[in-house]
Amino acid sequence: MKTRTMAKMTKSQLVTVLSEKTGLAKKEVNGFFDELVTIAYKEVKKTGEFVLPGFGKMVKAKRKARMGVNPATGEKIKIAAKTVVKFRLAKAAKEAVL
Repeated sequence: MKTRTMAKMTKSQLVTVLSEKTGLAKKEVNGFFDELVTIAYKEVKKTGEFVLPGFGKMVKAKRKARMGVNPATGEKIKIAAKTVVKFRLAKAAKEAVL
């Protein structure tokens, strides 16, 4: 694999690299990714959390209502409470990268 400086790895590039490393067909690797994403979304929606060991976890979290400021006018506005999805990186991933 070439060392890249600025460009981010696209899904097709990732599929190609994984296909070469594992010996699986690109179609199989692509199908695996699509299925993994589907499972992750369903689990977060159902249980509020999806863990990918060694990488991190997606977590559903509730944000409280709060006051904000419209940057164009400086007017104070009320921001409603809502549910958001956060990704928490695993400690092992942080240590491997940093």
